[in-house]
Amino acid sequence: MSRLENHLLNIANPTYRELIAAGRRLEAYWIGPPPEDSPTLVFLHEGLGSARAWLSFAESVAQVTGWGALVYSRAGYGASGPADLPFSVRFMHDEALVVLPEVLDAMRIDDAILVAHSDGASIALIHAAGPGAARIRALALESPHSFVEPITLSSIAILQDRFENGDLRQKLERLHGTNTDRIFHAWTDVWLRPEFAAWSIEDLLPAVTCPVLVIQGKQDEYGTLRQVEAVTSRVQGPVKTVLLPDCGHFPHRDRRAETLAAIARFVSSG
Repeated sequence: MSRLENHLLNIANPTYRELIAAGRRLEAYWIGPPPEDSPTLVFLHEGLGSARAWLSFAESVAQVTGWGALVYSRAGYGASGPADLPFSVRFMHDEALVVLPEVLDAMRIDDAILVAHSDGASIALIHAAGPGAARIRALALESPHSFVEPITLSSIAILQDRFENGDLRQKLERLHGTNTDRIFHAWTDVWLRPEFAAWSIEDLLPAVTCPVLVIQGKQDEYGTLRQVEAVTSRVQGPVKTVLLPDCGHFPHRDRRAETLAAIARFVSSG
């Protein structure tokens, strides 16, 4: 049995890894072959997500592609160490240009496909437009943000009431434990800060030259199809889009089978 075949047999058993990046301890999991044996799928979670929120889907993508996968929680999220708070308006730039390069270095990943959702997708675009782009093979993006829309801010404001008076805090505690209150308030506060309304990465998109897949739900409550148009009209690499009916902000949850198939086709075509 080859080394790769042996890893594929164990692909359903993520291995816990602890990373240090930008001086922070990060919760991480490795699935499947090591980076020297295959390209690596690197999963970047949304604004209130974590590694554990991605794990099941990441296992499925690794299984259908046969590639390795790294899933990690950013500082302040999941079981990672604390983040520097409050978040800067440029927090996604910092993650993309400072933290992510150190994560890839620590795991010796030189051939990566960034599979990213929401804030994570924005981080992926910023990174692919920057000096570390040479080791990025492609981007598979769900619900990316390139600029701030009123619908996004309205939906985040609704989350605050759900957190204080509904079941959202309990749901997030399953992902973040003792980090829950701090990370919820840090993330909602930065997005709803008046100066954040001018945040945009549209000027960076022409520097993205790798292939890009954009998956968006037609009923996304955090962004309109203008977000898809921003990517397709500005990115210089080839772009494929998948617009899913009866789907909100979480395609890998709302339309899991279609999202998995779309990513598998995209990855195999490259």
